[in-house]
Formats: sequence, C-alpha cells, structure tokens
Amino acid sequence: MTITKNVTTKLTTYLAPMSLVLIMALTRFQHFGDSLHLPDASLAVFFLAGLYQSTVLKRKTVFIILLLMAGIIDFAAIQTGTSAWCISPAYVFLVPTYLVMWSVGHYCTQFQHASAYSLVKTLGWVAIASTAAFFISNMSFYQFSGRYTELPIKSYLLDIAHYYPNYVGYTLIYAVLGYAVMIINPSFKAVSLRAA
Repeated sequence: MTITKNVTTKLTTYLAPMSLVLIMALTRFQHFGDSLHLPDASLAVFFLAGLYQSTVLKRKTVFIILLLMAGIIDFAAIQTGTSAWCISPAYVFLVPTYLVMWSVGHYCTQFQHASAYSLVKTLGWVAIASTAAFFISNMSFYQFSGRYTELPIKSYLLDIAHYYPNYVGYTLIYAVLGYAVMIINPSFKAVSLRAA
C-alpha cells in the first residue's frame, strides 16, 4: 500500500509539469495555428507553470525546464523547415516575456478557488500579462532584430496590431482550459492549487 501511494504521489507531482511540456511541444511548431495546427500555447503554459506548487519540484526549476524546452522545440522546428525569421538577437527577450507570464501565474495562486470571481480575477491578470508579453516580445524584436532599421515605429505598431487579439485571446482560452483542469482534477489540485 505504501509503495502504491509513493508511486502515485511521484506521478502526480510530475504530471503537471510533464503535461505543460507536452502541450508546448504540440502547439509551438506553428505559432498562430491554422486548420492543421493548434495555436501556440506557450504563454499560457508559462502562466500555468507559475500556478504550479509542489514540495518536490520548485517553480523556478519548472520555469527553467520550460525555457529550455521552448528553445529545443524552436531549434527542432527550424531544422524541419519552419522559418527562422524570429531567430535574432531579440530572441533572448523571450525570457522576460515568459517571466511575465510565469510571475503573474505565481501571483494568481492567491485567487485559486473554485469560484467565478476567482476565475474572472485570474483571467484579468492573464490578459494584462499577455498584453505586457506582447509588447516585450514585439518591441524587442523591433529594436534588436535588425530587421526593421528603416521602418518607423508607428508603421511597425500598425503592422503588428492585427496579431494582438489572437495573442491575448488564445492565451486566455488555454488559461481557462488549464485552470479548469486544475480545479476539476484532484490529482492536479493536490500539487497545483493552494487549499481554499
């Protein structure tokens, strides 16, 4: 009985981070999705990783593992034919982009109760964080990629504005789904949610 309980505890502890890695791997190859691919869930994955709580794996460890996985996935995608357009000196700014999402996830652990109010408050923070992430990633790309040396910033902002609704919208959808799983599934709740 003790052996079964130990195995179950260990599997439950690693299930949440492994699920996040899998979701990122399945959605990251095509960043905005199309009829054959799901939209990129990376922002929501980092947010959900911030919610993660365990006595075995530290949040920072999960964050670093996800960062490494994001880089490995991007490298693999480029090797299999995905455009390398986004790979530039600005690529390093994905670290603060994802750190914003992860930090807001960590902050939102205080709202994790199965109530509509908690969900609305959490989603408000996800919208704010993904907006900040949008500006960090896009403005750093404008400034440091070397691809827009002749383009005025106003023109650049107008060019990228149409990406904003999907960027935030897909993050919110994935966050709602992840949050719902964490509320409904007791095995995730045990390691991911603070007791109400």
